[in-house]
This record gives sequence, structure tokens and C-alpha cells, in this order.
Amino acid sequence: ESIEDTDIKGADGVDIDLSEMSSTMAYSQIYTMIYSPEEYIGKTVRMKGNFTIYHALDENGNVIEDSMYFACAVADATACCAQGLEFVLGGGKTYPEDYPKEGDEIIVEGRFGTYEELGIVYSQLEDARLL
Repeated sequence: ESIEDTDIKGADGVDIDLSEMSSTMAYSQIYTMIYSPEEYIGKTVRMKGNFTIYHALDENGNVIEDSMYFACAVADATACCAQGLEFVLGGGKTYPEDYPKEGDEIIVEGRFGTYEELGIVYSQLEDARLL
């Protein structure tokens, strides 16, 4: 591994390690990643937070039962606000067998990417794994 590679990526292959940051710093970094995603596409991200499940809503605001999005959420220092990143586990993992309980503290690592759904761009960690 060259010196240049070490400067760009940590020794463990992680580009952005939010798991070692304070909750306020991690919250701020995730906010930046979500609102300026183009700078982070393809980077390996590791983060620590709470396992959260989100459901899509229909046009009337009702939960669509079979739509589940998994995320790692980080609260700010005052715990009034949370910022999270959706993740998709690699390796054919299925819910609920291969996932923690909602609310459990997790560390997740994956490749940052975006996708578009109904004209809205969302951020996620792709091919992720739980550590």
C-alpha cells in the first residue's frame, strides 16, 4: 500500500469513520452527507448508532406494511434530533433473522450511494455489514 492510499483511506479500509466521533460531530457529518451526497459516493463509511426501521407511507399517510427501510440513527448531543443513514446488508441477509432488534446499538459499515424513488434522492450504505 502506498503512502497516498494511506492518506485517503484508513488502515482498515474505511474512508469515513463516524463510529469514533462524538454524537454531535457524527450527526453533523451525516447531515452533510445527506444534503451533499455527490462528494461521498463510493466512499466506505462506518457508523455507530441505533437500529431503526422506517416504513413507506401511501398517499393517505398510511403505513405500507411490506415496505421496510433499515437505518442507523445518531442523536445529536441534546437527543432532541436524530440523523440516520439507511443501509442495505449485503450477502442476501433477511429480516428479521439477520438483523438486530429495533433500538439496539449497532456499528454498520458500507459503501455510500444514492438512489431515486418517486423523484426524491435518498442516501444509503450499500452492500453493508454489521460489525
